[in-house]
Amino acid sequence: MYITKIEVTDKRFNLGNGAGSDAVNDSTQYAYAICELHTDSSVKGIGLAFTLGAGNDLVCKAIQYLSETLQGREIEELMSDFGSVYRSILDSPTYRWLGPHKGVMQLALAAIVNACFDLWAKSRQVPLWKLLLDLSPKELVATLDLNYLEDVLTIEEAENILRNNLTGRTLRNRVLQTGYKAYDTSVGWFNYSDEKIKENVARAIDRGFTAMKLKVGSNDPLRDIRRAKLVRAEAGDRTTIMLDANQKWNLPQAISICKELSTINPYWIEEPTHPDDVLAHQTLAKEIAPLKIAAGEHIPNKIIFKNFLEAGAMDFCQVDCVRVGGVSEFLTISLLAKKFNVPVVPHVGDMGQIHQHLVLFNHVAIGHENLFLEHIPHLAKYFKNPANISGGYYAVPAEAGNSSDLVTS
Repeated sequence: MYITKIEVTDKRFNLGNGAGSDAVNDSTQYAYAICELHTDSSVKGIGLAFTLGAGNDLVCKAIQYLSETLQGREIEELMSDFGSVYRSILDSPTYRWLGPHKGVMQLALAAIVNACFDLWAKSRQVPLWKLLLDLSPKELVATLDLNYLEDVLTIEEAENILRNNLTGRTLRNRVLQTGYKAYDTSVGWFNYSDEKIKENVARAIDRGFTAMKLKVGSNDPLRDIRRAKLVRAEAGDRTTIMLDANQKWNLPQAISICKELSTINPYWIEEPTHPDDVLAHQTLAKEIAPLKIAAGEHIPNKIIFKNFLEAGAMDFCQVDCVRVGGVSEFLTISLLAKKFNVPVVPHVGDMGQIHQHLVLFNHVAIGHENLFLEHIPHLAKYFKNPANISGGYYAVPAEAGNSSDLVTS
């Protein structure tokens, strides 16, 4: 199956009514920069990168530049040593200067890489999760680029993590019958009224969710504390509640406000300060313990994830395959996190479409804890096969590919 044409699409969706709002993002326009790999058959690979609208066109242009070398490649041959292909795209000298490995170029890489994995799974007529689980440790690691990680994760170590977790797969395969637990991230968007939050909490519980998230980071910390107490009162003590500040606070503010918010017993505080400040997260982790820190939504690459993990600056790794360099780098970071015994709970810029496959692989093949996966429903109607949530669980996808095909308008 040969790649004959590469098509790039700028797709944007207006949400409205406060959905998608947080402490630093007023925009309610979600957007995908989409890479489509057409072939000499009717099959095509779809890859997504996620943005908030403005600038999506820049990512689309970068996809065109970075994907040129894929023209004419056969998918099995391409993926047999994809780690090398990945690095050659990633480190193309003139484009590397624009990063390296972050920003517009990294988002473009995500779309391209995700399209390659989607095409590979479709060519074998299996869902992405099954494609990945069927690969041997050596075959899986051949799709990764571990450059710059050799001090903490060698190729041999990565293969050994996978090989050592072959034992116990039968037990962990149970997730393929039960589905993967979800948490509702849409009960408490930043601009929602108290009444709206109350309604959403009750609705989430009725739908089987036992975990949910509230946006914090108000200019007035008392508003955050009041809203957090409101959610706890409405949801009850048995419900798991997470708080997300979306990078709003400086370190002194984060220390002070997190200590106040700890009174509602949150499961984590997400993105409490600037995502590049590893040492601030390290300090904060020590200051607010046992309250835990989740981070990764805006961490752009494996190197900075390595720094966070080495520093003990994150308790939950929220790597997102539509923000780092796609499925390949997501799997690399998942192996890194396993090395440091940190759970992976992805941020879902893809609305959970691809990540529902990846958390299944992480649990079954890597041995990551079966926790839960974020659920955001706002774009479900635009997907041909939207993530199916029933009783608070993601159903295991059955269609071939990575679930990124969108409906045609």
